[in-house]
Amino acid sequence: MHHRLLSFLTDFERSLAADDPAPDGGTWETSRMVNYHLGLARLDLQVRVGELPSSRGQVLVQGYQLADGTPCLKATLSWTGTERTTEHAIYAKPDVNWTSEARKIAAQWMAGAPAPQTEAPAETPEHLEAAV
Repeated sequence: MHHRLLSFLTDFERSLAADDPAPDGGTWETSRMVNYHLGLARLDLQVRVGELPSSRGQVLVQGYQLADGTPCLKATLSWTGTERTTEHAIYAKPDVNWTSEARKIAAQWMAGAPAPQTEAPAETPEHLEAAV
């Protein structure tokens, strides 16, 4: 399963380069950290425009096996400037295309952080309103 960590990150990077080869007129710079023993990987994403790189976010990937022995990858996407994250699980099924899954997740990362969820105001029960 651990080979999926690096192949997923490679497919993710290729998708970024294909979809946006010159972000803001610069180039993508990435760095990877992998711990095969724990089944964890991290991809730091930066864009270099001129001399200074600018951080764009991270992708954290965890490879593990489900209780039935089926391999699974979980990718957590984060963006610089927000604490919002999204998680995506990819399950090994006979028809799963790992490269296609990496492209989909890269496209979601490129779309940016999800919008904040607005909570509806809590309704006050009628019996409490009468007491106030």
